[in-house]
Amino acid sequence: MKIVFLDASTMGDTPIDPIAALGELTLWPTSTKEEALQRVNDCEVLIVNKVKVDRELIAAAPKLKLICVAATGVNNIDLQEAAGRGIPVRNVSGYSTDSVVQSTFMHMLSLLGNAPYFDDAVKSGRYSGMSIFTDVSKPFIEMKGKKLGIVGLGNIGNKVAAIAKAFGMEVSYYSTSGTSHSKEYPSLPLETIMSESDVISVHAPYNERTAGLIGENELRMMKRAAFIINMGRGGIIEEAALAKVIDEDLIGGAALDVFEKEPLPAESPLLHTSHPEKLRLSPHTAWASVEARKRLMDGIAANIRLGW
Repeated sequence: MKIVFLDASTMGDTPIDPIAALGELTLWPTSTKEEALQRVNDCEVLIVNKVKVDRELIAAAPKLKLICVAATGVNNIDLQEAAGRGIPVRNVSGYSTDSVVQSTFMHMLSLLGNAPYFDDAVKSGRYSGMSIFTDVSKPFIEMKGKKLGIVGLGNIGNKVAAIAKAFGMEVSYYSTSGTSHSKEYPSLPLETIMSESDVISVHAPYNERTAGLIGENELRMMKRAAFIINMGRGGIIEEAALAKVIDEDLIGGAALDVFEKEPLPAESPLLHTSHPEKLRLSPHTAWASVEARKRLMDGIAANIRLGW
């Protein structure tokens, strides 16, 4: 069995033994479209993370019997073309749930707790030169009693809700599918989530219902001290609009792990705001804990065994 992984560098140093044990494995760190077309000629099992598998690439792989996505989303695969050629497409669902949930609270705690400021206060020497034992110039905010509005209450959103509840937060959500399925948390209109929440956390997929869902109008509905976090997909929050309301000091702050274009362009307005202290940005890493990547590798291996 000839297995080709076209963008293996996205897995970092994660051991690939579970997959390597199943056949002749070729790892390519990254692949341009032109390179990919040359690298799949004798491929029987194709693994990709973000490489686009379109009609042209599938046609360039006459021996292809299985496409494995090293992710949950399959929006980079031409599913209709694959189905027409009888090639199954298998993803790995649920592998990163705990990783994303933890990253959500990492950012939330950093925003509400002013973590970078206090860390710098000590390391810069400012604290050493103070006349009192404490620095309360940037007081942090308790989560207890605050309202958390979740946009997209799937598996990840539900876990975020449960942990937020343990912190004493009041949880409500907006259903991006239009179906209010939770009996535990109230389902509210987006306008209410935006205007009444102290923290808004986005955990929705990117589709025709969520593209540009939160634009300037929605951001201007937020409380002056409220925070918004996006751990879902880039493009759900309009980045230019977010940078604008931060420049105007209209919201407490924001945290993003996903962006409209990845990697984030150097000219992005998010990197040139007048209030960078209000932003927490991570390079699409919420999914990628050590444990999550191991689960992903095991899941891919299981998908190959199932499909062979």
